[in-house]
Amino acid sequence: MDVFDRIIAGDIPSHKIYEDDSCISFLDIAPIKKGHSLVVAKRCVPTIDKLSDQEIAALFSVVRKIDAKMRESLKCDAVNILVNDGAAAGQEVGHVHVHLLPRFNGDGGFDIRVKEKYDDGEAVRFCELLKLL
Repeated sequence: MDVFDRIIAGDIPSHKIYEDDSCISFLDIAPIKKGHSLVVAKRCVPTIDKLSDQEIAALFSVVRKIDAKMRESLKCDAVNILVNDGAAAGQEVGHVHVHLLPRFNGDGGFDIRVKEKYDDGEAVRFCELLKLL
């Protein structure tokens, strides 16, 4: 059981912003940008090619909804949507997931080695802003 399976099972707490029968979305525990969210397929497969067409459609339907919610609630100018599909592509957890990072004009881009930290209570505020539940 990987870390995402444990979050799905409720064994590890998360700042959940969405869940349905096929996927779950929550704030990344080590965000590149505040509001950095993950959309995770509930069926544990390592790469996108292992998902069915229906699972991919469901996953990216949620990606689109989170993207829209970020733009509306965080007033961001753009959103990075990233998939590291396999270890050689930088995937750290062998379980299909999509990263969404809110972006703002002039924010200087991002470096995956640089992480932002939430101040006390700030993750809860971001979770409430992005929640689709």
